Amino acid sequence: MAFTDFFSSDIAIDLGTANTLIIHKGKIVVDEPSIIAIDKTTGKVIAIGKEAMLMHEKTHENIKTIRPLRDGVIADFHAAEQMIRGMIKMIDMGKRILAPSHRMIICIPSGITEVEKRAVRDSAEHAGAKEVYMIHEPLAAAIGIGIDIEKPMGSMIVDIGGGTTEIAVIALAGIVCDQSVRTAGDVFNRDILDYMRRQHNLLIGERSAERVKIEVGSALPELDNPPNDYEVRGRDLMTGIPKIVRVTYSEIAYALDKSVSKIEEAVLKALEVSPPELSADIYDNGIHLTGGGALLRGLDKRLSLKTKLPIHIAEDPLRAVVRGTGMALTKINEYKGILMT
Repeated sequence: MAFTDFFSSDIAIDLGTANTLIIHKGKIVVDEPSIIAIDKTTGKVIAIGKEAMLMHEKTHENIKTIRPLRDGVIADFHAAEQMIRGMIKMIDMGKRILAPSHRMIICIPSGITEVEKRAVRDSAEHAGAKEVYMIHEPLAAAIGIGIDIEKPMGSMIVDIGGGTTEIAVIALAGIVCDQSVRTAGDVFNRDILDYMRRQHNLLIGERSAERVKIEVGSALPELDNPPNDYEVRGRDLMTGIPKIVRVTYSEIAYALDKSVSKIEEAVLKALEVSPPELSADIYDNGIHLTGGGALLRGLDKRLSLKTKLPIHIAEDPLRAVVRGTGMALTKINEYKGILMT
């Protein structure tokens, strides 16, 4: 290892609505929820990531928790900057002998506007980045799951994150056509929250809804390997007293049905506008699912029934985007054409 490598502080960031992951020297060194807790009176940061998530929806008037990203883009500029800065501090960079500035690659949704792009760049620069590069999430996901994006071969990526679902047809190191819908993990959580309130008169928080989604979330009302029923704790809206309700995966499939349909429609729309030669490639190669939403039970089967195409769930779909971003960082000159500054 060269002396300069030891102090190398180049980092790749998957700045997600739900989770932020950072790669440094080829390893995932930070994997934390995208949330920050701030003291309202002093404005000081109390906690970042997992610690802040434990406080979420449990705070008193002096503490507030902020999720700086909404729908895949920065909603709170100041909080995002503090969160990025705090997460970079979690990395043990060569014991910080020289504390160098960083070269950063950050992945962004493909449907992002110029204003939103500038917010990402500015946040990274204020957090100490020397050079900032951006890469579209579907391209990063494709690189992360081992697709050679430079070949004249069409690949379709469906990346279901926390804030957005990114659908893209990729060929020759570029996005040929894409769809970006703001229906993803957070919307699934809200669907579950609303369902519990309407159907069971039970008021639950975001964290409980997320838990339900992980434990019994499903895209189909009938599964081959169904999960066990799950006990949901919350407040009874009639009496105001805490109570427990048992829910089945079929109920949650019903609650999520409309949102999953929106993702299906976006996939069909992207297939509709694909050039015919690329459609032929997609017929052979199928569709690749990445992101946390790819873990929703039965989603692959449901998409397969709708599109009549083979659906492949990426290995470790949660980390596909950050792995691809990390690979782009190591071959920065090779991927210059797909990186934005």
